Formats: sequence, C-alpha cells, structure tokens
Amino acid sequence: MKITPLDIQQQQFKGKMFGGLDPEEVDSFLQMVSHEMEDLLRENSDLKEQAHRMATEREEMTEREGKLRETMLAAQRVTEEMKANSQKEASLLVSEAELKAERILIDAEKRLAQLTSQIQELRREKLQFETSFKSLLDSHYKMLNIDES
Repeated sequence: MKITPLDIQQQQFKGKMFGGLDPEEVDSFLQMVSHEMEDLLRENSDLKEQAHRMATEREEMTEREGKLRETMLAAQRVTEEMKANSQKEASLLVSEAELKAERILIDAEKRLAQLTSQIQELRREKLQFETSFKSLLDSHYKMLNIDES
C-alpha cells in the first residue's frame, strides 16, 4: 500500500483510555512509512544513477558528434584541396601542351621555310641546268652545221 503525503497528514491514532496513543498502531504506521521511504529512497537513488548514466552518455555522444563534425570538415577541406590541386595540375598540363604545340608549329614552319627554300633552289638549279644544257646543245648543233658546210 502506497502512502501519500495526504495520508500522513490525515493519520490519526486512537487514544487509549488514559488519553495516550495505541503504541502498536503508531509502530505499524511508522513501519509502513519507513518501508515507503525506503522504496522512495531506492527509487530516487536509481533515478539519480540513471540520470548520471544518461548525462555521461549524452556527453559521450556530444563528444563523438564533435569529432565526427571535425572529421567531416577535415575531409571536406582535403577534398577541396585535392580538387584545387587537380585543377592547378590540369592547368599546368594544358599550358605545357600549348607550349609544346607552339614549339611544334614553330619547328614545322621552319621546316616548311627550309623546304620551300630548297624547292626554289632546285627550280633555279633546274632552270640553270636547262639553260646550260640548251646552250651546250646549241653550241654542238652549230658545230655540226659548220662542219657540214
């Protein structure tokens, strides 16, 4: 049987003949109050222990959350750094490729100029050879005609 504060306030002990209280009734009531107080104290202690455990768990969870948040931020920073480094590396590779392509074009233009010059030289030499050869033929022809006359 649970005793409420109202039960304690309203408890009345029957008086004995000479105006005293019945000791057995007082002892019985005090025994009930004592048991109820023990139960309440035990429950209070259990609740305090449970509250302490939950507070400890909450602190651990808060600490874990903080560490997880820090880890996520660190991972995000690393990802951003890797992305930035990749972009820098890609830009560098593109720049190097452009320089290499420019050098190849310059070399090709130089080679084209050399080949064009060689072709012009060969044409000039061909023309000179043709002219010399015609001249030689004309000269031999004239010699042959002179001998026949």
